[in-house]
Amino acid sequence: MKKKISLLLLALLLCLCAAVPAFAAETDGFADQYYRVVDMADLLTDSEETALIQTLDEISLRQHVDVTVATTDDLAGYSVMEYADLLYEQCGFGYGNSRDGLLLLISTQDSDWYISTCGYGITAFTDAGIQYIGGQIRPELSDGNFAGAFATYASLCDRFISQAKSGEPYDNANLPRQPLSMIWIPIALVIGFVLAKIVVGVMKGQLKTVRYQAAADSYVKSGSMDITESRDMFLYHTVTRTEKPESDSSSGSSTHTSSSGTTHGGGGGKF
Repeated sequence: MKKKISLLLLALLLCLCAAVPAFAAETDGFADQYYRVVDMADLLTDSEETALIQTLDEISLRQHVDVTVATTDDLAGYSVMEYADLLYEQCGFGYGNSRDGLLLLISTQDSDWYISTCGYGITAFTDAGIQYIGGQIRPELSDGNFAGAFATYASLCDRFISQAKSGEPYDNANLPRQPLSMIWIPIALVIGFVLAKIVVGVMKGQLKTVRYQAAADSYVKSGSMDITESRDMFLYHTVTRTEKPESDSSSGSSTHTSSSGTTHGGGGGKF
């Protein structure tokens, strides 16, 4: 109980100290004033944090889904999931009554990342989708390029929300395809040229000198074929049908209930 109270007080203090009128005239559905970046671990420079806040503000207000980021170097005895859920709730994140949105929490204590979703965020960010995003930002997190990781996260969030609004959220069956690196284009051209040269060379070696013939008699050996009777007979046919089992390729979102009774989705990993 003591650690819970200490974390709630910390979150409240952070929200009060970080209060800022961001797009005050356009915040219908959101809490009145707050930063969408809470960098307690001080992983970003002032200019990086300002740029990230502007990006998240624009996406959140346009999509009506709150996209937020937090960092910490001390989980205060909580799991990374519990900490992310509590921080999301106590900072007032979320759009509308269902608190639509998500929070990316980076904990340098044990090199954890975790995405907590709420409301429509649970629909837009499935378990598979969350792990996909984690896979995209993990290399930059591991390299210490936190600004780059957060920029990638913001861009993917915008894309995932737009996809979900089309009626088919990204999931196991339709995750975004990895972009092909430009280095593979010249490699593919060289491989194609070499294979084509080999195939054409083999075909050329099999060619023999031929002359035009008005008929095909020269291809038949005299006396080798004597057809006295021909007919077609259909005997039987067998058709075997095997039912193809339907695969469950869509995992959706698993959910849990936080200590305050709020339903969250989410997932995470190490970097």
